[in-house]
Amino acid sequence: MDGSSASSQKVSAKYVVLSDTTLWYSYRDFPLLDFLPCAPTNTIPDFVYRLLRGPAPAALPDGRALYAPYSIRLLESALLQRYQEDQVVVPHQDYIENFIGSDTEIVAVGTMDPLGYGPLTMSFTTLFNNYYPYVRKEFERLILRITKCLKRKGNKKARILVGGPGVWEFTISPEELDRLGISFAFQGEADDIVCDLFGWLSEGVALEAHESLFPGFYTFDSNFHKSWITNKKFITRGAFSRQAPKLEQIPEIRRPSMKSLVEVMRGCGIGCDFCEVTLRPLRYYPPERVAREVEINVRLGGFRNAWLQTDEVFAYMHGKNFEPNQEALISLFKAVMSVRGVESTNPTHGRISIPSAYPDLIRNLSQIAKASPSNWIGIQVGIETGSDRLAKIHMPNKTLPLKIGQDGSWAEIVWRGTYVLNKYYWRPAFTVQVGQPGETPEDNWETVALINWLSNSSLDDGRPFEFTVTPMQNVPLGRLKSRNLTANMLDESQLAVYYASYRHLAKMASRNAMRDSGGNPLVRLATAAAISFGGKLMFQTIKTICKQRGIDVDKVNVHGLDRKLSQPRLLNPRLS
Repeated sequence: MDGSSASSQKVSAKYVVLSDTTLWYSYRDFPLLDFLPCAPTNTIPDFVYRLLRGPAPAALPDGRALYAPYSIRLLESALLQRYQEDQVVVPHQDYIENFIGSDTEIVAVGTMDPLGYGPLTMSFTTLFNNYYPYVRKEFERLILRITKCLKRKGNKKARILVGGPGVWEFTISPEELDRLGISFAFQGEADDIVCDLFGWLSEGVALEAHESLFPGFYTFDSNFHKSWITNKKFITRGAFSRQAPKLEQIPEIRRPSMKSLVEVMRGCGIGCDFCEVTLRPLRYYPPERVAREVEINVRLGGFRNAWLQTDEVFAYMHGKNFEPNQEALISLFKAVMSVRGVESTNPTHGRISIPSAYPDLIRNLSQIAKASPSNWIGIQVGIETGSDRLAKIHMPNKTLPLKIGQDGSWAEIVWRGTYVLNKYYWRPAFTVQVGQPGETPEDNWETVALINWLSNSSLDDGRPFEFTVTPMQNVPLGRLKSRNLTANMLDESQLAVYYASYRHLAKMASRNAMRDSGGNPLVRLATAAAISFGGKLMFQTIKTICKQRGIDVDKVNVHGLDRKLSQPRLLNPRLS
């Protein structure tokens, strides 16, 4: 659907809802390319960035967005429970100005990484000493565009409100709100209170008058103890009020979401000490609700797939000791795949211990999802480390229902899980961390050993292991505030983790770039060439840094390869 006809239609909306533009692209549907905006602008040329992110999605004839990020669709649905269709608009990025007028009261912007403080962005920043990644460039460009439009329309009353998971970054640098001209930042979930919130902001009501809201933000210490800091640029739910909406207060989307994403549950419950998500209350959507939202994406968006958003899919309605609820998971996948027109589905996140312990569950889910050599299921998995010691300290529940020692080492659990996933055509995108509290060089060398072991492993039929691994920087807030982030802050073992990760990534990019790229043959060829070249360039850059630091890369190449299992063994037969 072409958006060219939208240019002549200009309808000022009371509430304009959108997100930063990095969340509006498909990134050629290539694994890991969604992380492209995390890269610094001085390492990825703009024309390469635009090629790899792909074209913008289509606009509807009136200038509204045909697709929007799922969180924006939820916000839209919540507002439409009280306000009329012409009062609430999610515009296509090319036609934002069409809907911002002199009577617009709020422009709400959702964001995930507005200042580039996210773990992956920090990883690039550490290596390249650059504080202007594409995520920040795009966000600042959008806010400037909005402020210019309001000024041009003579609108001095409208409030620019930012929200979403990236708001925590403004708690680190609150001065950025004033610099960018942002009126308020909302922290937390807002599905149940957004109508009241927007009404109060529009009417200029003092937020201090409402017990359910707090003029400030909350933050956590290293032990996840919450504290509240007053700041009139922030809005969050009051300390003594309910902190999150109930399941029945979360609306269903009315229009298609980007990539056909739908939410399956909120919260995680696993309890890793580096993740704030674990503090959110668990809420599970019934399969029938999930299927209704998938049907919206299929019927109105033309999708043939369904992405299932969850921070831990295998915790969906889980049993005691974090044992998976196999019946619930099978019901969920069946409900999604039963929607007419759906040909594939995949969850966004899950832990590796479940495929290790329950290979039959993965086989059953794969059969339901029609996984095959031409239909791989992607899933993001935080393995975080190769060290038994760090795994026990920072994420003891992530191994459950398996136990390190009793059921093998953490590396063996990961290896077995990867084997099972690959056997049934699941491709995990692993993340690992460097800079965890209490980390030693020996811990990082264990991570290098695990990456090398996986990278050189294969299934019984000879197929090489299929996975990606991305290093994440665990950056203390003090160092983040000081902006003292360079490759010199990484010790030899930490750089070795980066080297091993990107060495494997370059290997995967060369092997799979053409096969997994989308578009017409010419676009596929250009995309594949760019991905393959980019993977090699990134690896060579890190290799150069390592050599400059005197690191023996030959040692890194072979570290851990003496660790082999001749046959994958079932780690705990009682759980299969």
